[in-house]
Amino acid sequence: MRYSFFRILPAAFLGMTSALAMIPDARAEAPSAAQVYDHVRNDPVRLNMFLRTFPKGADLHNHLVGAIYAENMLDWAARDNLCVSLKEKRILDHACTHPGDGEVPATELSHHADSENALIDALSMRAFVPSPGDASGHDHFFAAFARFNAIAAAHEGDMLAEAQDRAARDHVTYLELMISPGIGAMIGAGFHHPLKGDDLPAAHQALAPEIPALVQKARAETDQMEAQARGVLKCGTAEAHPGCAVTVRYLFQTLRTLPAPAVYAQLDAGYATVKADRRFVGLNIVAPEDDLTAMGDYDLHMRMFHFLNGVYPGVKLSLHAGELTTGLVPTEGLRHHIRAAVEVAGASRIGHGVDVALEDDPASLLAEMAKRHVMVEINLTSNDEILGVKGAAHPFPLYRRAGVPMALSTDDEGVSRGDLTQEYVRAAQTYDLSYADLKTLSRTGLEYAFVPGESLWADHHPGQFVSACRTLPVVSASCTTFLKSSEKARLQWALEQRFGTFEATVIHEGLYQ
Repeated sequence: MRYSFFRILPAAFLGMTSALAMIPDARAEAPSAAQVYDHVRNDPVRLNMFLRTFPKGADLHNHLVGAIYAENMLDWAARDNLCVSLKEKRILDHACTHPGDGEVPATELSHHADSENALIDALSMRAFVPSPGDASGHDHFFAAFARFNAIAAAHEGDMLAEAQDRAARDHVTYLELMISPGIGAMIGAGFHHPLKGDDLPAAHQALAPEIPALVQKARAETDQMEAQARGVLKCGTAEAHPGCAVTVRYLFQTLRTLPAPAVYAQLDAGYATVKADRRFVGLNIVAPEDDLTAMGDYDLHMRMFHFLNGVYPGVKLSLHAGELTTGLVPTEGLRHHIRAAVEVAGASRIGHGVDVALEDDPASLLAEMAKRHVMVEINLTSNDEILGVKGAAHPFPLYRRAGVPMALSTDDEGVSRGDLTQEYVRAAQTYDLSYADLKTLSRTGLEYAFVPGESLWADHHPGQFVSACRTLPVVSASCTTFLKSSEKARLQWALEQRFGTFEATVIHEGLYQ
């Protein structure tokens, strides 16, 4: 969304100097906030309250279609007079003109609590317990998307509004949402142009005449989604929702489980969309990494990225890689996915990265990621629910010791039944993090966001201001000029203001005493 950053600031940009002076020196942690945190960190209820209002820089790994709660999906189905199947436990794409065989109007669910609850459980990870017919958290999670797919296209704007409002309540500054506008036409175009081996230049040349129309379709669908969201949120009116103030950008999301020509067409058109529309700041490839096609074509997909980096220079990549365990694929399939995403595809960020310790020479891979500043998007709840990896078995401490930058993210907060606060609480309780550690995680999210502009921090060191802004508490003219030139730095500065307000007030909250 193109909401003004200055909705976030407590003063208009023309009065920036006085507003900027409110920000504390980021080089000094606020002992009062740290002491409050230490006081409540072993009290789950008060820790959650503390971290609910704790300022969070960014959620960089968030699939929009998976960010929606099942209850909202069912409400929209009722609004659209759609039918639901109690037998298949999914939303159908038609009205119940002849109810029967387990099909009932969605409007009747509010009068049948058992049926409604069964559908909510099927459309999400709520109350999931392995059973003979539903034994895998991995399979239940991915099956949920097909159960509500019929409702998704007509309510993308409603979804966006929900994601923004939740982020606002969660005190998140910036969202980078994965979406796939126009992807059906892109996949169709791929099937019209068979890919011959690794002849990617020929594939690009064959697809080139269709790219402008594919990009235009993607942009038009995004326009429609945003217009619907603005209406729901009442942005620009006196009744504007808090979500209007959340800055949103998009990663174009492509599917890796299709035949190679369809994957290539998505990537080519996706790159072109990112180059054509500033709302899109990067590209990703998604769907189960353990899928047979995804595994078999993984190296080909990485070579596609490598080729397209030359065709569309400057497009940033955040790639799902290493969302695997020995229980999902043979050990041979765990040896190189993260490395290939970094070294072949040129990813700036890795999503999940759970199997890093099982890759060939993990020590050198970790060292390379730290040296290159390749950030890992950590999804603790998702990794537990889908992969069964949590606690000491998760590579969070390994990445931390190796100096690899990390930020917490939600993955699919609606399906997983959580939010970013839940991820912070889980990290704090599991890995004995200090207040300073949590603050670094928050800052790191914005540091590695793909939003354009120079960083407020020097050499990727969150908390160390660039030279133009090292004169605090005096705000120099050079700092003001620097902030005017960089959207990223302005968002980072807004986060620092939020920290200043949070740290100045949290000690006075009686509930924490």
